[in-house]
Amino acid sequence: MQIQVNSDNHIENSIRLEEWVRTTIESTLERYEEDLTRVEVHIRDENGEKPGPHDIRCQMEARPKGHQPISVTHKADTLDQAVEGAAEKLNHALEHLFGKLRDKRAPVTDAEIDADSENPDAMLQEEFLEKEEDALHG
Repeated sequence: MQIQVNSDNHIENSIRLEEWVRTTIESTLERYEEDLTRVEVHIRDENGEKPGPHDIRCQMEARPKGHQPISVTHKADTLDQAVEGAAEKLNHALEHLFGKLRDKRAPVTDAEIDADSENPDAMLQEEFLEKEEDALHG
């Protein structure tokens, strides 16, 4: 997974900042490392030189293999909070994406079959199908 860090001219883009952002993203998104090609990070001071609440904005865009990019944004008072908040939001968004994909591929389990057996409609349908089959072969 490639991580690219960009910042505006009000936030100094140092090697130390890039390493910290990379480490934060790698540790937060570790379980998706094989599923992502790249994560782009854009850090911006919304108010420039002027102080203000929630003026640090961090946008992260993940590129999952074979899927559309996923983008999240988090605003906070400090750079640390903005980056960590965006990383957590991205983690939740990826969890949602891969959870939906996993659910689509999940095979029917014995527990689900047993639950269907307790469903009266399923039992009626099964009974109907048995009678249909008997009528065809009998």
